Amino acid sequence: MANAVPRQFLDACRDALGASGVVQDLEAIEPYTVDFWRQHRGRAAAVLRPRCTAEVAAAVALAAEHRVPLVPQGGNTGLVRGGIPDGSGGQVVLSLERLDRIRHIGAAGDHLVAEAGCVLARVQEAAAAVGRLFPLSLGAEGSCRIGGNLSTNAGGVNVLRYGMARDLVLGLEVVLADGRVWSALSPLRKDNTGYDLKQLFIGAEGTLGIITAAALRLVPAPRERVTLWLGIDAPARAVELLRRFQNELGDLITSFELLTAFGVAAAARHLPGVRRPLAGDHPWHVLIEAAWTFADGLRERVEAVVATALEEGLIADGVLAESEAQRTMFWRIREGQSEATRHMGYIVRSDVSVAISDLPRLIGRMASWVAEHAPEVLLIPFGHVGDGNLHFNFVTPPAAVEHLRPMLLGQLYDEVTRLGGSISAEHGIGRLKRAELARRKPALDLELMRRLKNALDPQGLLNPGVLL
Repeated sequence: MANAVPRQFLDACRDALGASGVVQDLEAIEPYTVDFWRQHRGRAAAVLRPRCTAEVAAAVALAAEHRVPLVPQGGNTGLVRGGIPDGSGGQVVLSLERLDRIRHIGAAGDHLVAEAGCVLARVQEAAAAVGRLFPLSLGAEGSCRIGGNLSTNAGGVNVLRYGMARDLVLGLEVVLADGRVWSALSPLRKDNTGYDLKQLFIGAEGTLGIITAAALRLVPAPRERVTLWLGIDAPARAVELLRRFQNELGDLITSFELLTAFGVAAAARHLPGVRRPLAGDHPWHVLIEAAWTFADGLRERVEAVVATALEEGLIADGVLAESEAQRTMFWRIREGQSEATRHMGYIVRSDVSVAISDLPRLIGRMASWVAEHAPEVLLIPFGHVGDGNLHFNFVTPPAAVEHLRPMLLGQLYDEVTRLGGSISAEHGIGRLKRAELARRKPALDLELMRRLKNALDPQGLLNPGVLL
């Protein structure tokens, strides 16, 4: 496969990055070419592993000189095949995993500068060490890397209060397609001196430039946190409860998650150390978290909201986490939905968003369609009620997945489109949703995206085939 790219390119990269910076052994390359769930596989001529921004810039400049397409990769935890190469064998993976330093923490603790290869959990730990919180949090935080989080504009469980990844970025350092370094790591909150260029690269999935470092916004760490698990009878109850909790507690609500009874039961059966939070049977469950910077008083306020909701019949049952271990178990159930059901078949997954008020309608329509047209499929919707983002897992018989996948996703995207929603809420487009984006995105939007791509990457060498 190395013959698919010029030998002179690989030799020059070896000179620039050192022997350990260029990987050509097929066995060593393999982990960089397979997605997290091992459902998709590509081929790469080599893997480049730079150690610093200067080495990234050198590699990109050489790729531009030799016209070699590059696939930037962080923790390789993406779900839309945006961080692994295609099947041609003519692309080279540019791994940012060795750019893993926390460069700086602001004296006031209001920001830190992290390199793109920093694992998200390490960024969170660095913030916690100075009494601050980096609010971005998602299931893969122990292995995903901040560069990939920003390149996909990751969401996670705290979007309701803190926003998407782009809302937590103060500045960026980016290697452009010609190898030049654009450095704008200033932590200024206000800078109206023209276009906000950093936002071009956040969510661009590595197609416009390669993020090598970021200045990230930190917030005060909460002193009291309350985590609540509720049993309810329908998704519409979750929407009603969200309004109730927000009316009473405002932006103290950080997370508001919806799960099915089947998903909860599967987690209790198949995830180590997990048990069902509630004794009774409830068709739907809600996981809510609230936090503030005062030392106490929040629990009483949450309990008052719950008591009223119980009296009014909005809640069938509920429990508050009494320890960090119990809280962790609640979140293990939420984050382990795919893991708990993967043994049941091949999981076709997608994440979408609609207006919060339309979530029950979307769930109902998809449940009815699956029951009528694909009864062999198990539908498991779950996700972020607070921001209108649901993950749909379709557990399908492995032998029928190639037939069922386009039907299931096509129907889901049709329903989302009819409701005025988005076919990708937080996972990005990658290669898997590229055709659907082209079919559903307004023509002018696509034209403007192509203009940006042509302006910043005229040779089309940065993550070709992703997004556009």
